[in-house]
Amino acid sequence: MGATTRTPRTREEVVHMMPLTRRQTLSLAAVAAGMSAVKPASGAKPQGQVTIGVHISLAPIWMDPAQTSGIITPYMLLYALHDAMAKDMPDQPQAPCLAKSWSVAEDGLAYEFSLRDGVPFHNGELVTAEDVKYSFERYRGASHALMKERIAAVEVVDPLHIAFRLKRPWPDFLTFYTGATGAGWIVPRKYVEKVGDDEFRKAPIGAGPYRFVSFNPGVELVLEAFEQYWRKPPYVKRVVLRVVPDEATRLAALKAGEVDIAYSIRGELAEQLRRIPGLTLKPVVLQGTQWLYFPEQWDPQSPWHDVRVRRAANLALDRRTINEALTLGHSRTTGSLFPDIFEFYWAPPPPVYDPAQSRQLLRDAGYPSGFDAGFYTCDASYANLGEAVLDNLAQVGIRAKLRPLERAAFLQGYAEKKYRNLIQGGSGAFGNVATRMEAFVVKGGAYVYGSYQDIDALYPLQASEGDHAKRAAILAQMQQMVHDKAVYAPIWQLGFLNGVGPRIAESGLGRIPGFAYTAPYEELALRAV
Repeated sequence: MGATTRTPRTREEVVHMMPLTRRQTLSLAAVAAGMSAVKPASGAKPQGQVTIGVHISLAPIWMDPAQTSGIITPYMLLYALHDAMAKDMPDQPQAPCLAKSWSVAEDGLAYEFSLRDGVPFHNGELVTAEDVKYSFERYRGASHALMKERIAAVEVVDPLHIAFRLKRPWPDFLTFYTGATGAGWIVPRKYVEKVGDDEFRKAPIGAGPYRFVSFNPGVELVLEAFEQYWRKPPYVKRVVLRVVPDEATRLAALKAGEVDIAYSIRGELAEQLRRIPGLTLKPVVLQGTQWLYFPEQWDPQSPWHDVRVRRAANLALDRRTINEALTLGHSRTTGSLFPDIFEFYWAPPPPVYDPAQSRQLLRDAGYPSGFDAGFYTCDASYANLGEAVLDNLAQVGIRAKLRPLERAAFLQGYAEKKYRNLIQGGSGAFGNVATRMEAFVVKGGAYVYGSYQDIDALYPLQASEGDHAKRAAILAQMQQMVHDKAVYAPIWQLGFLNGVGPRIAESGLGRIPGFAYTAPYEELALRAV
């Protein structure tokens, strides 16, 4: 059977072999920006400690690739503890990692991966094709049903070669396997089978640049450099992810030198940070959009069933003012559920703020005095965004009560379809428009409370379409339908603001285009003393 071999490309090869997409252009810019960082001498042992003030409570489930849930948060930990067959890196989206290369059969029905030889897990066992097969088979996170339905077999050819055989051609196989899900992040089969899933999450072993030391729930996760990491030994000996949920406390800790990096510093606190000598405000525009979701729009008895009411909510949002107030203008206001760096992105009309038209739509829909909308459920770390949105909605007569929940609990309830009324959601997961559509729009998606048959009917058509232009046209049509039906009220593509202290030479923030957190961890570096 003929095959097309996919081997690692240098940056120059990418430039010369294909036109650069926006995402690739951003990747190359990130590489250039990182070259000026002060780094230890070549061959030096990892040294020192970096403490990161994290804005959310860390959940053990995020240390297990098998449970990734269609959002970006688990990758904060996966990039440190584990490694993948391929993953986004500063110099290359979908960069070969544990897999040094792969080939695709001419009929599109088989992908064969060649593994790097001699790559160790943290316990010294070597990564083999058996671990790759086991990691795929135990995966239960976002899109797992879709992947299992489309893959006919996973065959270990020999210890360093594995083949995935598909039931039918699937252009997005690599996007799902190496980006949008955790199915391609590899765990040691023998260790997991020995200790079980629960114990694995308490003391994970991976093949990433840092190994697990300790985890105190609600307090901190401690990691130590794994000097045998195949790519390169990390520069920093110890990394501590310290849970500091209060934003003002995170800034105070950064100012006092108690943390070296502080995630998510917004609004007036971000303004203060910019004025403090020695501290740097580091904004990163994510591949993460945030939105208002109407889970009752399929209930004929709900006000949200009427598209005019959903459009009224859209028109009520003063996105520009919220952006300036909370993220100092660094977010990109948008009318799309999909980030503009994603493949197949369709640019919708710019969102409009028109409270007068919003009130008129409510009157036309039979709500001249507005209505009580129940609870507005959100991730507690974005409660300030929720407060701003609720204020906008209240000004046109849509009255709701804020219900913030800790992130792990919020996401679990969201996925289990427990919420009613209004949901403030978001995702910064890797992938493309089709992967985001699968998780949040079409029937059966992890966070889909209802769907529209005309949109659902187009999803399998684009998934099997081998012509890129025709596929792009189908996905553009689907995005326009999501927009016209006002399935969501998109808020923005988040500008994630962080603080960096004076000890840091390379924070890793923004190195991987669209990614929220420090990565790759092996590039994290302290300034030379």
